[in-house]
Amino acid sequence: MKRKYFGTDGIRGQSNLFPMTPDLAMRVGVAVGTIFRNGAHRHRVVIGKDTRLSGYMLENALVAGFTAAGLDVFLLGPIPTPGVAMLTRSLRADIGVMISASHNPFEDNGIKLFGPDGYKLSDEMEGQIEELLEKDMAAQLAKSQEIGRAKRVEGDIYRYIEHAKRTLPRDVTLQGLRVAIDCANGAAYKVAPLALWELGADVVTIGNEPNGININLDCGSTHPETLQKKVHEVRADIGIALDGDADRVLIVDEHGKIVDGDQLMAVIADSWAAEGMLNGDGIVATVMSNLGLERYLQGRSLNLHRTKVGDRYVVEHMRQHGFNVGGEQSGHIVLSDFGTTGDGLVAALQILACVKRQGKSVSDVCHRFDPVPQVLKNVRVSSGMSLENVTVRQAIADAEAELAKNGRLLIRPSGTEPLIRVMAEGDDRQQVERIVDELISVISAVRNVA
Repeated sequence: MKRKYFGTDGIRGQSNLFPMTPDLAMRVGVAVGTIFRNGAHRHRVVIGKDTRLSGYMLENALVAGFTAAGLDVFLLGPIPTPGVAMLTRSLRADIGVMISASHNPFEDNGIKLFGPDGYKLSDEMEGQIEELLEKDMAAQLAKSQEIGRAKRVEGDIYRYIEHAKRTLPRDVTLQGLRVAIDCANGAAYKVAPLALWELGADVVTIGNEPNGININLDCGSTHPETLQKKVHEVRADIGIALDGDADRVLIVDEHGKIVDGDQLMAVIADSWAAEGMLNGDGIVATVMSNLGLERYLQGRSLNLHRTKVGDRYVVEHMRQHGFNVGGEQSGHIVLSDFGTTGDGLVAALQILACVKRQGKSVSDVCHRFDPVPQVLKNVRVSSGMSLENVTVRQAIADAEAELAKNGRLLIRPSGTEPLIRVMAEGDDRQQVERIVDELISVISAVRNVA
């Protein structure tokens, strides 16, 4: 069944337009509160947010919904998404909510939901919520004497700071490192610089002056050029770029070169394998991770297990098959020994630990392989267009045969827009570019005829 509200990462859209309206947010509070209101104990929900202007509006709407359903609400204020996941478990809450659209511009916002175990809700659970949202929930409202209470507990962000600090190995200190960090004017603008400073680093911070409308604006992991300039300016040993809700990270080395999630996963996998900490026979990543990462791991007798795009699918595979390292090329790094979702700060601390232990520069530590040339292009199509057309299928088969063992082809519909994404990678860049362009032309021709 096609879902009306939930996408690949909760509910997301432009603020004050469907589905990101205060009316729906309130209904989400009632619906989720109804589902998780089990047992005789006093039920509670924790709500965190990033720094978007619309966060105030949606936060209050969610509070109205949850308290109407009889749940007590703990408002955390601005805090990274992994902090919400951690505190959901730490405070023994029945549900955790993060109000954020992650790396999107400030006009957008979203609602991410976590179960009492700190993991994002399953597709099945989201389906149950959607069913309730379509019904009259008046009968689900709490009795007058059972309406919930709400209070702010901003001091609890320090629990997350201490949690993040404890993930750094005890024999490692950040003293002697100059760290430039870009907080994207987002959820980590307080916690990330403080955690790094308390661990001994000389910290230079940018993107830490949120005003409600500048989150991810020319800063953070989606615009790392700002951090690249700062690394050069202050002669930093390393740059750390977070996104709006700090669940993803990119690194900038001392030369100003960007290090993506694939390289970071390779560094952590190597380190953990050497320490005997790596669970499973390798790591988990999505179909978008570079073929170079797969080959690199194979050279170390490790495997790359791929899932469809979305960190939730990476986490599901990790849980089902016992892996403890996974992530995405975009910088979502999931380390299940330390948390239940992507955590940009914790991943950065693991990289810093490798840098300190090896006594080498970031450029030496973080360049594990040369990425295979990868080309990704999108073609806009009518909503619901199928790739089952005979002409398209033949073109795809021809492209796959041409790449054979020297590359990889991936064609998939976008989960958020009416687009077909065509990605190819291989050792010959000209060949890869030609194959992608030819497939785009075929899909466009079929689209135009349809």
